[in-house]
Formats: sequence, structure tokens, C-alpha cells
Amino acid sequence: MGNLLRILMNNDNPPKSDKIFVDFENAEPSENERPVWNLVKTVLDSAQDILLQLQRYKGATEEIRQAISNPKIEDLQDRAWQCVTPLVSLLKTFFEFSLELERVIPQLLGMLCSEDLTPRQHLEQQQALFKQFALVLDFVLKFDDLKMTTPAIQNDFSYYRRTLNKMKISQDQSNLLEDQVSNELANRMSLFYAQATPMLTALSGITTKFVSQNKDLPVEQTTDCLSMMACICRVMIENQEYRSRIREETQLFCLRVMVGVIILYDHVHPVGAFAKTSAIDMKSSIKLLKDQERSKVESLLNALRYTTNHLQDDTTPKTLKAMLAE
Repeated sequence: MGNLLRILMNNDNPPKSDKIFVDFENAEPSENERPVWNLVKTVLDSAQDILLQLQRYKGATEEIRQAISNPKIEDLQDRAWQCVTPLVSLLKTFFEFSLELERVIPQLLGMLCSEDLTPRQHLEQQQALFKQFALVLDFVLKFDDLKMTTPAIQNDFSYYRRTLNKMKISQDQSNLLEDQVSNELANRMSLFYAQATPMLTALSGITTKFVSQNKDLPVEQTTDCLSMMACICRVMIENQEYRSRIREETQLFCLRVMVGVIILYDHVHPVGAFAKTSAIDMKSSIKLLKDQERSKVESLLNALRYTTNHLQDDTTPKTLKAMLAE
């Protein structure tokens, strides 16, 4: 482990992107990529629907307030319960999506980080798989941003758990509910939603587990792949020729993916993304964000400010802290 940490903490020769253009708009999988691409696609197919459902999530705040304020009025208790239970079922669907990511992401990382190619070669030659990883990161950022602005989720689930053992419900209702959300599952969901950024926390855990379980794969193969993803996305926006070849929507997608990879790298790497030894050019990355229209990137700047692990470390240069403080 000591040798491993020395390798990670003294990355004096980070990989160069050499201005790789990734065709996020049209990349198609090769025959070699297709099995894993299809596997990940089955999960990503429901991603947009999940985001839409979360965006529309209204919660049962008023019904819960009425029930708590009037504990002896059974109609209000029943009404709150009837409102909360379908919401908990929806939250269960969101949580199960994170479990699906846990199933497919290790196989995606296995293809993108294998030793048969350098990280640069992987991302240049396996653009369809890179795009899928980018789509996962894009989803993760959007989901967590919506979750952080939807406090009703925590309120609803807390009320559900408190009420589950208190309400006098029929045996049939009880059995139905147990089939939907068992006590064990409720405990796991509670830990998931207690996180400020649950999907990012899940993805970080999946990536860390991938690194620890693949002991025959050099760890820097994975971290270099992540840092190169961030570099490629940054260069595609900095380079005017590349930028002119993609739509504005794809440009914003590149910025979100860049930030997503930075945050993931910062969670997975022992010293994080902000240290001087980091393989990610954080100064250029932050400057690129701040050069964009503020309203379009404020949430991304906030993600770097509030969802990274190492920004406030002593090893983080004061210039980077100052840039994000502005």
C-alpha cells in the first residue's frame, strides 16, 4: 500500500490529452465494445425518466404537517400515509437505479481502464464507451442537484419510517408494504438519501471498490483514465476548432462531464484533485468554467465548492480556493 500511495501522490508526469476530439454526438460502439455498451444502455435508458420524475417530485409536506399537528384525527393520519407510500415506492425506484449502476459500472471501467491500452488510447479508440461513462456522470450531477433542492425527499422518507411501526394498518396492507420496502431495504435507502449527493457517493464507492477488487490492475491506470477524461472535456471547449464542431448543448455536456470527473477523481484519489501533484489542471478547469455565462455554470461551480472532498485541505493552493470563493 505504501508503494501505491507514493505512485499516486507523486504523479509528476500526468498523461497528456494531445487534443483528442471525442464525438459525443455520433459515437457508435465497435463490435468489441457492443456487449458492455448494450449492458450499460439498458440502465441509461431509464435515466431521463428518473430525472423527470425527480424534477416533478412534490412531496407530502402539507399532509405530513397536518398529520403531525393533529395526531388524534385518524383521517389526517390516513391521508398522510396514502400520500407518502407511493412516494416511497418512487424513492425505491431511484435507489434501485443506483444498484443497477453498481452492477454495470465495474464492467464499463474494466473496458476503459484495462492494461492492453494506455488511458489515452482507450478514450480515443473507445469513444462510445467513454460517452456512456460521460452520460452516467451527467445523470449523477443532475440527479444530485435536483435532490439537494428537494428537501421533501428526506422529510417524506423520515415520516414513512417513523410511521411504519406506529400506524394501525391491516395485515394485508402491512404485508404489501413489506413486499415493497422491507426494513432492511428501508435502512439502506435511509443511508442513501442521508447523503447530500447520493448518486455521486454511490458512484465514488463503486469506483473505489473497482480499484480495490482489481488488484492485478495498476491503480494509476484508473486514476489516469479519469484525469484524462477531465482534460479531454476541457480541451474540447478551450480549443475553438473542436468547440465549433459541437452544438451548444454538447458544449455544456462537456463542461458537466469535466466537473463530474473532477469530483469523482477527488473522491477516489488519496490526495484529491486540488493538490499540486494532481494530474488534473484545476486552475485551467476552473478558469474555463468562469469564462462561461455565469447562469449556465453556477451549479457546476457550486458542485466543485460543496461536493468535493479535498478543496479545503492544506495541500490545496490558495489560488484555487480564491478562484472558487469568488
